Amino acid sequence: MGASATGAVTPSAAPPPLGRVYAALTVQVLISAGTYLAAKRAMTELSPFTVVLWRFLVCGVAFVTLLAVTPGPKLPPRHAWPRIVLLGLMGGPVNQTLFFSGLSRSTAAHAALFYALTPLGVYVASLVLGRERASTRTTAGILTALVGVVVLLLGRGLASARGTLMGDLLILAAVVAWVIYTTEGKPLATEHGPLRATAWTMTVATVLQLPLAPFVLEPEAVWASSASAKASIVYVGLMTSVVAYLLWSYALSKVPASRVAIFSNLQPAVTALVAWLFLDEGLHWELALGGALVLVGVRLTQGAPVKAAPVVVVRAG
Repeated sequence: MGASATGAVTPSAAPPPLGRVYAALTVQVLISAGTYLAAKRAMTELSPFTVVLWRFLVCGVAFVTLLAVTPGPKLPPRHAWPRIVLLGLMGGPVNQTLFFSGLSRSTAAHAALFYALTPLGVYVASLVLGRERASTRTTAGILTALVGVVVLLLGRGLASARGTLMGDLLILAAVVAWVIYTTEGKPLATEHGPLRATAWTMTVATVLQLPLAPFVLEPEAVWASSASAKASIVYVGLMTSVVAYLLWSYALSKVPASRVAIFSNLQPAVTALVAWLFLDEGLHWELALGGALVLVGVRLTQGAPVKAAPVVVVRAG
């Protein structure tokens, strides 16, 4: 085995049609915006650990069913297991336990602000791993969107919505886990497709949660909770953990991770609009300015040329 005599480098693949990718990410943003509200509602009656466990029980059953009825391999190949276990750990017990624990001690506004760091973290990780090349336009887009999120959240009263330091640190650690899940999830989704990549990782995430069942399952408390709390668990279990994760993996299989991650900065603006529509919260000029900056940042990032690291062709002979 050896490199080709000409030292050829594989040409960049033609950019895929992005209409479906943008549509998928738009739906993913809408679902994720509701996650903050649903999680907060469930945790008014149940502990964060109970909500997380039931969330993964719901999504685990859903993904096992999807694998059973989908033609093709049911189990991942041997070489993929280390990455799947890592993704299951990061996207499941680590990310969600830290996120729900932090959210129960802090505010949804703080959580949205910290998750706005996701695109920057994914971009830096992709550069360090050599999966993307530095782009001035991409960097400018990510930073512009981040400024927009800060403006938006300051307008919603972030300065007075003080969360505890411990809660904020837990959310920040959850963001780090989500960055790892996004950057390491792209190769798996590209190789095996979004359905199997997500189903395998979330099934592993569910299995990793099972040892906690005797301590935090609390079936009596869940059964005695209100219909709203039960509906919130179903929402985060099916809509967030199944539909939104599948859409996220689908986008990762089509475009660079940094372009996918930038869409998470749309969530605070969408959450503000949802609060205006359903919770009678007022609109303000910061929403218009912050939302415009986020949209400009997303547009800059999506318009940047793809600068993936070159892959040397290896041929026999």
